[in-house]
Amino acid sequence: MAQKAQIVGKVEYRGGDGPNVEIRPGPVKVTIGVNDATLSWIDEETHGSAAMPLADFKRYVAEGLIKLDR
Repeated sequence: MAQKAQIVGKVEYRGGDGPNVEIRPGPVKVTIGVNDATLSWIDEETHGSAAMPLADFKRYVAEGLIKLDR
């Protein structure tokens, strides 16, 4: 089940072997798996998604860069 959240600071993910990519501030949907969190968003007509290790996701939440909607 997806949970709503807000990106409110600098949140990055690594796209494969490439450099880190920043997720733009704004609303996202978060789906938590056993080992990772998948964030998805819509920018106008473009849909984006990123998977990041669960430890990274929890760190971003603890630092206040991702705010989970309650």
